[in-house]
Amino acid sequence: MKSAIEYDILIQGGGPVGLACAAWCLQKNPGSKLVLVDRNPIDDADLVSADSRGIALSHGSKLLLDTINAWPTDCADIHRVHVSQAGRFGRALMTREELGQDALGHIIRYRDIHLALRKALRAIQTRQNQTESHFSWLHIDNDSEHLNIQAKCIVHAEGGLFKKQDWVESGRDYDQSALVGLVEVENAATHQAWERFTAEGPLAVLPSHYGSNILNLVWCGSPESSQQRLNLSDTDFLLALQKEFGSRIGRFLKIQDRRLYPLGLNYRKVITQGNEVWVGNAAQTLHPVAGQGLNLGLRDAYLLAETLAEIFSNPRQEQTSHHIENALQKYAQSRQADRTTTIGLTDFMARVFTSNLLPIVIGRGLALTALQWLPPIKTALARQMMFGRR
Repeated sequence: MKSAIEYDILIQGGGPVGLACAAWCLQKNPGSKLVLVDRNPIDDADLVSADSRGIALSHGSKLLLDTINAWPTDCADIHRVHVSQAGRFGRALMTREELGQDALGHIIRYRDIHLALRKALRAIQTRQNQTESHFSWLHIDNDSEHLNIQAKCIVHAEGGLFKKQDWVESGRDYDQSALVGLVEVENAATHQAWERFTAEGPLAVLPSHYGSNILNLVWCGSPESSQQRLNLSDTDFLLALQKEFGSRIGRFLKIQDRRLYPLGLNYRKVITQGNEVWVGNAAQTLHPVAGQGLNLGLRDAYLLAETLAEIFSNPRQEQTSHHIENALQKYAQSRQADRTTTIGLTDFMARVFTSNLLPIVIGRGLALTALQWLPPIKTALARQMMFGRR
């Protein structure tokens, strides 16, 4: 297949980060010569019944997605977050009132954010038809290298899940799996997220758009334990969950849609090479302990779109390979603090909250207690989670 146009920008990957990057590029530069290569069919039919797991999006991500009208209708807001460790002292409670925000975060089904971004991109594409636009959205079954596409800048946004990625540069295998599902809780508190650290890893119960008593479950543990829990009957699973979580949240009544995902950290030390740049899960894949993966990827996409608009929106701007490479290097430098902080914080939490060494257990309790009683520390951590490092 041959492309009739030499594009300025090629985006490989039509997941949420690739779609968002394309939408912001077109919004910031309506005349963009841009092509998006997507493994998903252009039609949405197959995605309507696709991945329904709950994804945590920060309030900062909502503000970014609002700029392209890509916020899903169905979502569950988080107003309070309760953090504790099973069988040990130390707890902390964060509230939206403390931070003066409408919400601390939001839980959205993966397919809903995917579909909302597709709809937003189509709306922008329709408006661009009124101008001189050269945007193409291509569906492929094989690698894009088989297409005869020439582009001045190549954006890699094809990430995938840990252990299914064809690149491993830096990181670690946490020897953990996440068991996810939907759990019904009797008289659950509305808009509240629970994060409980167990001997094997974090156990989170999060709001969902199905109603106040149907909550998203993320239970991290060793691959062996997680597989055993997956194979339990519903009754035995609920008993094990209640024993591990305790009675603070209420009584667990029903579990459905259990699935397993392996957990680990992959990240690229260098995210640009020549005229190529990596964003989202193609640049870093994180443990879900702090719910930062997609949020970091969306910040990548937004700031990259700003950089690309500066390069390609001004016809008098030099667009030689040298200038493009320099601009991408500056972009990488601007992302370094946010990436380093978010990756480091997530990795630290994933490791320190699975250790059963007594000094670390005591240190965790003291840290949670300090978080509760020292508001400046709590505020700084919450703002990092919501908006990233600026």
